[in-house]
Amino acid sequence: MTKTEQLMKTALFPGTFDPFTLGHASIVNRGLNLFDRIVIGIGINSDKKALFSPKERMEQIQACYADEPRVEVCFYEGLTVDIAKEIGAAYILRGVRTITDFEYELLLSDVNRKLTGIETVCLFAESQMAGIQSNVVRDLLKFNKDVRDYLPEAICKLLKK
Repeated sequence: MTKTEQLMKTALFPGTFDPFTLGHASIVNRGLNLFDRIVIGIGINSDKKALFSPKERMEQIQACYADEPRVEVCFYEGLTVDIAKEIGAAYILRGVRTITDFEYELLLSDVNRKLTGIETVCLFAESQMAGIQSNVVRDLLKFNKDVRDYLPEAICKLLKK
């Protein structure tokens, strides 16, 4: 890591992103006001049945941020804090929709901070995004329903191909 990269405020935004929704994009876009660099970490969990392959998810997210050099995308397996350390992130960026999300993130942030000193920054979902869930969007996609209200335009274009 270069000296410049060490001075940058880098956040890891982890998730499965199957698919990457407008809610996810909102967190990244708002996070760019707080951080110099955001790395979207696609967690690979073999226990979860994914609709899109990790490569497809990476291509979809990269299409959304093709013109934003401060956003990068990577894959990882294992603990989120391990990849955060590997990429030089001092922060983990998370989105919170509900009180249940908040309680879960509070627990994880405490463990992550104790393990590595990495801080978690939570952004609350914008009200119009709070109901968007990847599992619901996956179901809509499986049944060939219109998902334009839930996915970034760049991803909708890729899905039409």
